[in-house]
Amino acid sequence: MQKTSARLLSLLSLLQARRDWPGAVLAERLDVSARTLRRDVDRLRELGYPVRAVKGPDGGYRLDAGTRLPPLLFDDEQAVALAVALRTAAATGAGIEDGAERALTTLRQLMPARLRHRIDALEVTSVARSAPRPQPQADTGVLMALSAAVQAREVLRFDHAAARAAATAAGEAPPPRRVEPHHLVARGGRWYLVAWDLDREDWRVFRADRITPRTPTGPRFTPRDLPGGDVAAFLTGRFRGSDGSGDWPCRGTAVLGLPASAVSPHAADGTVEELGPDRCRLTMGAWSWPSLAAAFCLYDADIEVVGPPALEEAFAGLADRCAGAVAKRPRRR
Repeated sequence: MQKTSARLLSLLSLLQARRDWPGAVLAERLDVSARTLRRDVDRLRELGYPVRAVKGPDGGYRLDAGTRLPPLLFDDEQAVALAVALRTAAATGAGIEDGAERALTTLRQLMPARLRHRIDALEVTSVARSAPRPQPQADTGVLMALSAAVQAREVLRFDHAAARAAATAAGEAPPPRRVEPHHLVARGGRWYLVAWDLDREDWRVFRADRITPRTPTGPRFTPRDLPGGDVAAFLTGRFRGSDGSGDWPCRGTAVLGLPASAVSPHAADGTVEELGPDRCRLTMGAWSWPSLAAAFCLYDADIEVVGPPALEEAFAGLADRCAGAVAKRPRRR
């Protein structure tokens, strides 16, 4: 039999999981006698939990909403925000779908009818971003360990999946990475650790699903200033191959033989300026000049390069490659 404190937590969890519990079923789930169950119910009542006895052929118990429970402190706006957060948990990449669903069920049962009705009226379908293959989920234990290191400002040691795989192929045992963790960030359904790498003496971004923390953590450190000061801009810049400013490393302008209304829906973070009924000026960025030139070609329109000269050179190189690809193609008879 569990200790009294552990048994009370188990009883409370069961009462929160569904509305009504027959006494015999509840006692069986806890592996206790009916007398012990009644005593545990009385203990919960003394702690302020409104457990009500349900009359009927089987008899049983129900956990009613009570004024002392934290969920009743939520106003309408908070209740809706909480419901949205829990119902969209599948898109966070943290692997907490089941826990979020149970949490929402628990909170719903403990809220007043007015808030329950408002939550029930909110139907949300969370659809993850399509990808060639399912994205790996970050382990919640790893996320907690990373967050704790960030909060405590302690040097983190961990094994990285990519380095471990490369070392295993070479028959070596890689040393753990040593970093000063600064931010744990969720972006696009994945979790990332932004940290200062002590061995490489540079800022690095690590995917949390590839991290296996080692214990214990290292000494405390004084946080360094993140380049630019904004973690969102820094992370965006790293993904774009820039210096952390958040902008693309290559940015250019061209005039397209299309109306602005046809270009704007596909310009993403580019800017479109109308020059006439069938012409517009488009400015956008990319991680390299050849990729930027190719992006302009996607519009299938006449192109007049405005600049810079590096973009013109990229167009010339792209034209040579395309001409070479056609020249190598076997002629059709």
